[in-house]
Amino acid sequence: MHTLDPDLLKTFLAFVDGGSLAQAAMIVGRSPSAVTTQMQRLEEIVGEQLLAPQGRGRSLTPAGEDLVGHARRILAAHREAWLALKGARAAGRVAIGTTQDFADSGLPDLLRAFAVSHPRVRIELRVGRSAELTQALQAGGLDLAIAMRQVPAADEVGLLREPMVWLCSQKGLAVRQDEIPLALLDPHCGFREAALAALDAAGRRYRIAAGSASLAGLRTAVNAGIALTLRTARFAHSGIVEAPRNLAMPAVPIAEFAIRLRKGADRPAQDLAALLSGSLSMSA
Repeated sequence: MHTLDPDLLKTFLAFVDGGSLAQAAMIVGRSPSAVTTQMQRLEEIVGEQLLAPQGRGRSLTPAGEDLVGHARRILAAHREAWLALKGARAAGRVAIGTTQDFADSGLPDLLRAFAVSHPRVRIELRVGRSAELTQALQAGGLDLAIAMRQVPAADEVGLLREPMVWLCSQKGLAVRQDEIPLALLDPHCGFREAALAALDAAGRRYRIAAGSASLAGLRTAVNAGIALTLRTARFAHSGIVEAPRNLAMPAVPIAEFAIRLRKGADRPAQDLAALLSGSLSMSA
């Protein structure tokens, strides 16, 4: 009887969540050829074709669709077993900072699992912008931070890669305009810089129709149909959807988020960092 390697299942779910082998490669940090090899190996173990050609890409076969639920449950069981062994005697506190994107999607379920397995550990959660979280981490106010990556840092213990997407109100823009209206966070923001660079490179006219210091304000502006914004798919909920193709928005890069652990952090913080590094990208 063959066993299902968790690493293969993680790559398989990265394809499911990312929508393509190229995106899966970005998510798991492997080359496209390595991801293809992994999928071929998983098909050999399962004895069924999991992916089938569809246009220029791949889609799930019926066997692949059946495997999705099993894969998520297997990885959840691995995570629960690991946490139970790590956390039974742990105590203390963990101060974690995160951007709103992860606070809304992925992180709550993982914090719940951590709290169940580490019942004596107090979690202090701070939600903010990447620059603020980075400063707090460096000042010792946080043990752990999930922040947008600008340059590699020595305290990184995990890297999350997610496609940037243009987003707008589900109802569309409120008014037709010749210039692309943008809703952006105030400087300095990696998404802001990426949006402006992409539009400039494509020669598209634009104007900043709404600015905000917070993601809550940004969400309000986009929901109102005032403007489009650039984030990851984690921001696409509660009335916000991917911009329609007829807007012909330019291509944008992959967003990178670093999971950073304070040097000298206690064991509970190390455990939580390991959990996030192994599971957060699969929990969207």
